[in-house]
Amino acid sequence: QGLAFLLADMEAAVASSRATMLAAARLKDLGEPFAKEASVAKLIATDNAMQVTTDAVQVLGSAGYTRDFPVERYMREAKVMQIFEGTNQIQRMVIARHLHRDNSGPLLSSRT
Repeated sequence: QGLAFLLADMEAAVASSRATMLAAARLKDLGEPFAKEASVAKLIATDNAMQVTTDAVQVLGSAGYTRDFPVERYMREAKVMQIFEGTNQIQRMVIARHLHRDNSGPLLSSRT
């Protein structure tokens, strides 16, 4: 059951990341402001990617660290994505700046 729950959490993280990214992309496609949502999507997706790949390596045990399984490379790539195109700390600053400017927390936002 422990492994099943871990895999379920991994799937939920991937689905959450995908939904967040699609919501930001939808705003861009509609020509609406999307900078905050894009920062949230990058932050969520890269943090989740790091967590999911770390969990995948643990599921495979010591074999997860070998080049026999692609998960070792995925974990390295996930770490790079947390840094590439603005670190996650910068994404947090962008989000906080938007929240401060809008003076409406995530629950009070006019967009859903």
